[in-house]
Amino acid sequence: MSKPGETQEWFQVAEAFEASGLTQKEFSAQRGLRLSTLQSWVYRRRRQRPQKTPAVRLLPVEVSAVAQEAPVQLEVELASGARLRFPSGADVEYVVRLVTALGR
Repeated sequence: MSKPGETQEWFQVAEAFEASGLTQKEFSAQRGLRLSTLQSWVYRRRRQRPQKTPAVRLLPVEVSAVAQEAPVQLEVELASGARLRFPSGADVEYVVRLVTALGR
């Protein structure tokens, strides 16, 4: 590939490099470019590109009273992602049978 002479063409080459997912060395070898030239234009493009700052969105939050539940003594998460919560004093044998049945 012959070296593009215009700035716009080089910016397009630098942009193609950014989108390629290749290292600068791999990209320049594939395109027949000098590594230092590619590095220079990638640097220039990054410097001239406006920096994107992520927009911050604040959302209103409303806190409501939470009902008091019996304290959870035992929590089981199944392979499916389902969670079973059992209050203190739950029959452990029952929990084992239930988890075994749900696991089938």
